[in-house]
This record gives sequence, structure tokens and C-alpha cells, in this order.
Amino acid sequence: MKNKAKKYKFSFVELLLVLAVLMLVILGVIMVYSASSYNAEIHYGNKFFYMSKQIVGAILGFGAMIGFYFIDYHKLSKWKNWILLVSFVLLIVVFIPGIGSTSNGATRWIRLPGFTIQPSEIAKFGFVIFVASYLAKSYDIVKTFKGILPVLIIGGAMCVLIMLEPNMSITMCVGITMLAMLFMGGANLKHFAYMSLPIGLLVPALIIIEPYRLKRLMAFINPWENPKGEGYQLLQSLYSIGEGGMFGVGLFNSRQKYLFLPFSESDFIFSIICEELGLMGAVLTMLLFLIVVVCGIKIAKNAKDRFGALLAGGITTVIATQSLINIAVCSASIPPTGVPLPFISAGSTSLVVFMSAIGILLNISKQSK
Repeated sequence: MKNKAKKYKFSFVELLLVLAVLMLVILGVIMVYSASSYNAEIHYGNKFFYMSKQIVGAILGFGAMIGFYFIDYHKLSKWKNWILLVSFVLLIVVFIPGIGSTSNGATRWIRLPGFTIQPSEIAKFGFVIFVASYLAKSYDIVKTFKGILPVLIIGGAMCVLIMLEPNMSITMCVGITMLAMLFMGGANLKHFAYMSLPIGLLVPALIIIEPYRLKRLMAFINPWENPKGEGYQLLQSLYSIGEGGMFGVGLFNSRQKYLFLPFSESDFIFSIICEELGLMGAVLTMLLFLIVVVCGIKIAKNAKDRFGALLAGGITTVIATQSLINIAVCSASIPPTGVPLPFISAGSTSLVVFMSAIGILLNISKQSK
């Protein structure tokens, strides 16, 4: 009697997740073109410069997502030390003269022939894999402070390297993800109380150490105090959002993209979405992110083992945290700090890494059945 291969059918959660990600990526390609066409033509003589790179990133991202969908996520646990080592090496290589690339006072990229990569985008998911694997070994390991100490040391070291770039937003993302994963892993609540004091003291210290952070904080409190200086970008973002109204000024019709709003194709692309597509476009975008996060939580809840649950939870936390920070910055809900909007902002490294993470989520879901 022949053994018939059982055909795998995508679940509703998986289909919903893939559909939401596809829509975000397509929206990203369109909005990157709209937000960057004038800037790209002025600086590169090619209005499709950023869009073409985004399309390449999308194609590579889809390939990575499919690849990780077919790779057993348990192999990531076996490779965790190597993944973490590569993450730290890339973060250190950024500071080597001639290899690291500096832009606007920040050294965050590694320049390779024809393209650049941003190590912090890779490192945060490398950290998630390590923490998920470490905490999955034993439930009791997180009940003692000694048990969570390796996570705190490695997470702290990674935050320091990213902070030196400097990249405060990704540092926040890694820190929040670390705490969230410890909570998901079952860490004792009193340990969070112990950590709250040094973290609470560290935040103002970091602001005082770097004068530009204090200026950004003052600009957030009162951007009109220096509308042509530190408050400029925040005001232009608010103008962009306010101009959109309910239904927007129309796709490709943004005024702020004409060099009024800096980084309109990357960190502030959500402002351009609000301007061109209005409140309805902004709500739809946030709804798509909500769908991705809810699907990620569902996959984590239904994972067949502790490692899968923590890995899915960590990936979902990164997506949720980074999306919230970006949207909060654009809407002046928190002090300005540069962070790309997942799946949408210009940046091939970010797009490929986030889509790879979606492939891992899909593999966890597939194996849970």
C-alpha cells in the first residue's frame, strides 16, 4: 500500500500573516517611490533610485522568507552561538575605518561593493534567537537573578555597541525586547523591580552625556522654540500629517517630500503616508501591523515547544516595538529618534531581515500542527 504524502494547507493565521506582510511590502515600495522620487532625482539623477533598491530588497526578502519557512526553526537553536557571534562581529566591524560608513554623524552601516548593510537590524534578531534558546532550556533558569544574568550581560553589551553608533532607537528596541522575553520566559517580578532603578537612572544620564539628545528632548517639549533648528523636523512631520486630513492629498501628491521633511523615505515615511492617504491610509497601515502582531502572538501561543513560543514572542515584540516607536516619533508622541518602519521604510537590510523573521514565524506555525 502506497504512502500518500500529506499535503500541507496554510492555516487562516498563516494566510492572514502573509497577506498583511505582502500588503505592507507593496505599500512600502509605492511610498518609498513617492517620498523619495524628487530627492533621488536631485541627488542621484534617477528618481527611481530608492525604489529600485527597495524592490531588490523585497525580492531578496521574499526569497529569505520562503527559505526560512522551509528551515526547521530548531536548527536556529543549534546555531545560536554562531549567530550571536556574527551579530557582535558585525556591530564591531562598523567602527573600523574604511569599512564602516558614516552619515549625518552616525556610523551604522558597513559599506560593501554596490550596497550597504546595517548590522543592528541583524543583531536584534540574533539576540532574540539566543535568548529564546537560552530561556527554553529550563523554566527554573529564569527564577533566579543568576539565571537571567547572561541575558542581561549580553543584552547590555549589544545595547552599548549600538548606542556607540549612535542609534538610540534600536537600543531601546533591543532593551524592551530583552525585558519582554524575560517576562515571557517567567522571570521573577522582583527582578524587574531591581532592574528598574538602574534603567531609570541610565536614561537621563544618556541624555545628559550627549548634548544632541538634550536638544531633541527640548525640541519635543517645544518645537516652536527653534523651528528652523532642532524643532524643524518634528514640525514638518506634523505639517505633513495635518495636511492629509481624512483622505489625504492624493498618492504621489505630497508637498513635504520636496526636501521639506528630512528622511521622508525612511524614518518619517509614515508622515508621508498620512499626508497622501490621510487618516484612512494611516489607520489601514496601523491595522496591517496590528494583524501581523496578533498573528505573531497567536503563533507563539500555539507553538509546540518552549523555544518556538519564545522565539515567536521575541520576533513579534521586535516588530511591535519598532512600529510603535516609529509611529510615535512621527506623530510627536515621544521625542524624535530615527528608526525605520518595518516592511515600509527604505532600507534593504531591514526589509530582508524582517521578512526572514516572518519566514521563521511561519515555520513555527507549520510545525505546531
